[in-house]
Amino acid sequence: MYRIGVDLGGTNIAVGLVNDDMKIQVKKSLPTGATRPAEEIVADIATLCRMVCDEAGISLSDVAGIGIASPGIANHDDGVVEYANNLPFRKLPIAKMLSELTGVEKVKIENDANAAAWGEAVAGAAKGTKNSVMITLGTGVGGGIIIDNKVYSGFNYAGGELGHIVIEVDGAPCSCGRKGCWEAYSSATALIRMTQEKIDECRATGRSTIMTDQPKVSGRTACDAMRAGDAAGKEVYDKYIKYLASGLATIINIFQPEVISLGGGVSNEGQSLIDSLLPIVRAEQYGGGVVPLTDIRIATLGNDAGIIGAAMLN
Repeated sequence: MYRIGVDLGGTNIAVGLVNDDMKIQVKKSLPTGATRPAEEIVADIATLCRMVCDEAGISLSDVAGIGIASPGIANHDDGVVEYANNLPFRKLPIAKMLSELTGVEKVKIENDANAAAWGEAVAGAAKGTKNSVMITLGTGVGGGIIIDNKVYSGFNYAGGELGHIVIEVDGAPCSCGRKGCWEAYSSATALIRMTQEKIDECRATGRSTIMTDQPKVSGRTACDAMRAGDAAGKEVYDKYIKYLASGLATIINIFQPEVISLGGGVSNEGQSLIDSLLPIVRAEQYGGGVVPLTDIRIATLGNDAGIIGAAMLN
């Protein structure tokens, strides 16, 4: 039995044909063209669904269901994207539209971060658990919560915005309009900002750092410098880890999940990232040493988490 997963982003639409082993057999993508009418975008999703089936030598009638991972507020009960910031979706009945275009009766939707968390829960780092949280450390900080093998999204489908818990009152401005959000301190964007601030400080004071040798500052700049023994790079890395660990401890204290999986570009640091976080998290979490402890892991599905998670909504 096959399922189709759709990862709908502001830049690209990625569609994958997923088998019973939760493995992607065929994957295709097209540019989203986010400024186009919503109907054109949904039509392209349908086209991609046909393309992955054609390449696999099956028809859409062989597909048990289609799942869509969409940005924004996804009403999974009605199949309606209520709102998406970077797409022209307002009260869009996307599930019904795609079902009519493909002939596939079962079409379900979920917020993209929630779908990725579901993917890690059923086929990735949190497989075998009932309660887990996924944190994506990229341009922003995304969050997805799984409770008793179900995606949690609140009564209004807008829950799980874990990047917007405040960890520094009146702190750095966040894209959401608040100040001091976890996203403003723990995203890859925040790490780049902290790195640039340290480079500017070193230049102003005449302090030596190999970070000034980099043609472009990235999320890896401070990490690479730290590993090379650069003191300024280590200061940036340690500051970033402190903020990231603080937010993780808060999430553990609220949900006490069996596993937190970390995805996104920053997670490419791998086990060394986990090793840096754990001492701070363990010191700050509630119930440490008394109850079983949350395991923090690197997510394993990478960019395929949304496709697999969406497909397995059916």
